[in-house]
Amino acid sequence: MKLRTFLTSAVAAAAALAFTAPAALAQTAYKSEYRMSLVLGTAFPWGKGGELWANKVRERTNGRINIKLYPGVSLIQGDQTREFSALRQGVIDMAVGSTINWSPQVKQLNLFSLPFLFPDYAAVDAVTQGDVGKQIFATLDKAGVVPLAWGENGYREISNSKVAIKSPADLKGLKIRVVGSPLFLDTFTALGANPTQMSWADAQPAFASGAVDGQENPIAVYQAAKLHTVAQKHITMWGYVNDPLVFVVNKDIWNSWTPADREIVKQAALDAGKEEIAIARKGMVEADKPLLKEIAANGVTVTQLSAAEREAFVKATRPVYDKWKNQIGADLVTAAEKAIAARK
Repeated sequence: MKLRTFLTSAVAAAAALAFTAPAALAQTAYKSEYRMSLVLGTAFPWGKGGELWANKVRERTNGRINIKLYPGVSLIQGDQTREFSALRQGVIDMAVGSTINWSPQVKQLNLFSLPFLFPDYAAVDAVTQGDVGKQIFATLDKAGVVPLAWGENGYREISNSKVAIKSPADLKGLKIRVVGSPLFLDTFTALGANPTQMSWADAQPAFASGAVDGQENPIAVYQAAKLHTVAQKHITMWGYVNDPLVFVVNKDIWNSWTPADREIVKQAALDAGKEEIAIARKGMVEADKPLLKEIAANGVTVTQLSAAEREAFVKATRPVYDKWKNQIGADLVTAAEKAIAARK
């Protein structure tokens, strides 16, 4: 009788241990800190998106998942084109990253850098929030990361220290800082400019010294970086590409979390993404575009292109568009074109 009681107790204890051990192991497997890579800090909409995501995750997991921001892509010595590879390798745990910076590793992301594909914000939303966006996420998942939500850096406008750009001819010979993307090199070469690849950290001193004439970035980035103080006195609103951001997690990190925590992290990313997009578009969606008024008040010449003037840039870059459509995947680009044509 005593032996039976002992065996029953032993089996019960083993069963209890079997049920509690995985939960305990899962809890101990969590890191004390997760590293989130960002190109820009919290003074910019991009960095603010990362901060919102981190805060929501910390609050909703009661501190189980604690995220630290690493702006300036400091985890990879400031080289933003290495970010995607570092994510796959586990050097970076999480990121809010740009489709531009990751496009050398994932060619389909070049879709968003096709010149003049997106005529307005509704076109961007039709692509990212529809079937094409789902295809892009499936491609990213296959490439080795877990994509959770979309954000936005914004429409990239062009600024320079020398001339009000109204036609492709005005770009001739201008040294323009671009990110490390072959598509950007092709686009600016087609416009007669001298595109120069450099990191954002290196770019601002180059503007100040006059080593580089201009750059292209969203207006929110221009304003937050105070580029009017480094000789960028002319801005042209040409809206030639939009720069979506993606909230992602390294796959091993993702798999180390409980299913419940994964759902919390995903929902937090979706919520932060919506808020970040609203911040990125603030000042640019109103009819009077108050952000442009702020910039003009700093002594900057803001050039708005007519439809005919913008069309001259579209025509000049069309060969680049056609060349890259095949490299990206003609079916994917055609699907995006159709989604844009059908937008509401």
